[in-house]
Amino acid sequence: MPTEPLFRPISAAAEPFIDVEFDGRRLAVRGQCSVAAALLAAGVSRFRSTPVSGAPRAPYCMMGVCFECLLEIDGVANAQACLVQVAPGMKIGSQEGARSWKAVRTNRDGCDENTTEGSHD
Repeated sequence: MPTEPLFRPISAAAEPFIDVEFDGRRLAVRGQCSVAAALLAAGVSRFRSTPVSGAPRAPYCMMGVCFECLLEIDGVANAQACLVQVAPGMKIGSQEGARSWKAVRTNRDGCDENTTEGSHD
């Protein structure tokens, strides 16, 4: 559902546009920024839905604190879109409902480890 973008770049210099896939559609977005910023600037207003009511959600803090920007990025669920730099050819999907356990694995000590973060070894 395209809408009028609420965000525009401050600089007069045009950032290069790159192609990504969002929910199965090709989308031209600005490069050199976070996935969240690129999608917001392209007019995307719904990133995920809440697990209980299904209410639409979108980024709020843009600094990794609120977790409202969770998306599936290149097959990794629960990725914080505000902390991931957009890259050409990314496959991005809305996250619907309850969190997927695809992004959690158990390390050799028996503790859960989020695969969207680097190794803690």
